[in-house]
Amino acid sequence: MVSSFGQMGNHDMGPPWLIPMLSASYFIPCGVHGESNKSECNMFCLDCMGNAFCSYCRIYHKDHRVVQIRRSSYHNVVRVNEIQKYIDISCVQTYIINSAKIVFLNERPQPRPGKGVTNTCEICCRSLLDSFRFCSLGCKLGGMKRGDPELTFAVKLKHNRDPFFGGSESDESSTPKKIRRTHAFNRLMEGLSIYSSNNDGAESSGDDAATNISPATTTIFNHRNARRRKGIPHRAPF
Repeated sequence: MVSSFGQMGNHDMGPPWLIPMLSASYFIPCGVHGESNKSECNMFCLDCMGNAFCSYCRIYHKDHRVVQIRRSSYHNVVRVNEIQKYIDISCVQTYIINSAKIVFLNERPQPRPGKGVTNTCEICCRSLLDSFRFCSLGCKLGGMKRGDPELTFAVKLKHNRDPFFGGSESDESSTPKKIRRTHAFNRLMEGLSIYSSNNDGAESSGDDAATNISPATTTIFNHRNARRRKGIPHRAPF
């Protein structure tokens, strides 16, 4: 059964695949490819919401949303760049392992927090940094089950951004930089053409041309030299 993208479960407890993903059995031999190398079940399909499967079984989940589960200190983790596309992982502490940012799937109880610890997981009392509330996705789910209205797994879209067409937050940022530079260049060239036409009158001071150029570009003109007639040599005194 394929779930619709972004569909949330009952009582907004997250998408329907979240609990099956957290409770699945990982790193056990695949029932189909158990005799092959690297056949441990470390994949989970968010669309099928079934059991974990190995890399050889992934061919049966073509065009599905699949995440890879990894291990750290005998605990199951998932990379942030894979899971944050589908759920909001805010309030859950992340870690850097093998140069990759990860988040734990389930709680990791810690009976006695270390000395000087001022913040712990609200569910399993794991020591945390001050800016986080939970140590894992499962603990955040536990916080939501307690009725905290501020918690959600729904992904928040940026303001004025179209999720299907990649719209930007404002018209200014959506304009290509090349086009904005070309527009500024045209203004500069327009000012240069006005300045050049005034110099054809020989005695023009060029002040009118300066008013047609933006203030940021007036520094490229030397008005003192602009008043000099061309072709008149300036000899040193004897």
